[in-house]
Amino acid sequence: MTEIAGRHVLVTGGASGIGRLVAHRMAGLGGRVSVWDIRREALDAVVSELEKGGPEPARGFVCDVSRRAEVYRVAEETGAAGGPVDILVNNAGVVSGRPLLELPDEKIEATFAVNALSLFWTTKAFLPAMVERGRGHLVTIASASALIGVAKLSDYAASKWAAMGFDESLRAELRKTAPALRTTVVCPYYIDTGMFRGVESRFPRLLPILREDHVAARIVRAVQRDQRQLILPPLLRLLPLMRILPVSAFDWIAGVLGVNASMDAFEGRGPR
Repeated sequence: MTEIAGRHVLVTGGASGIGRLVAHRMAGLGGRVSVWDIRREALDAVVSELEKGGPEPARGFVCDVSRRAEVYRVAEETGAAGGPVDILVNNAGVVSGRPLLELPDEKIEATFAVNALSLFWTTKAFLPAMVERGRGHLVTIASASALIGVAKLSDYAASKWAAMGFDESLRAELRKTAPALRTTVVCPYYIDTGMFRGVESRFPRLLPILREDHVAARIVRAVQRDQRQLILPPLLRLLPLMRILPVSAFDWIAGVLGVNASMDAFEGRGPR
């Protein structure tokens, strides 16, 4: 079991969406929460909310996780202000939502910089102290797109497959070098945040658009229970088994479920 009360919790991309709700729940359980985000105004707002709702002081740091040097610098500032990080929630993410040939090269690079490469920089910044103390929990917010590729999500899905592989490899390494440390990878279907505004599900009873408060609660519970993997909704747990089918059959099932039409009406948050 991972104890949250009194522990220093860092949530990247924590000024909105799932990150914000996870930060709130961690604070409500007595965690000493630090939040990273690229937007100062939103960051200040969530820190103010956290300080009103939790017994421990909260801290906010402007950080662009796609910039390696900035991650290392802000990591030092975070540790100096709040002490060693005990629970790292790698939540920051971006989505383009366009067909491959409509994706500018710089958008593809940005997707990988935030969704995949940043995992290396944040983990390398905080993992050594966790290993030294023999305590820590690393959370990777991946996606259902780490389990199945989806039309109009080529860059996003590829980056989340990378995130899934990162967690799995890290878990294997830590099993040998620091067995007391824990990892959790989270693979949710679409969540009703602005990030995926406009997406649709053909069969909402089987593949519901997930409520963000429900997902946040499940993430925090998974951390508390040292759950290695959290896949939402339960139907998605069948995806690895479906891969024993011929590719044509796999694609047919995805088509019947409407997976590759789910992004047809995608709007997202718009320009940032």
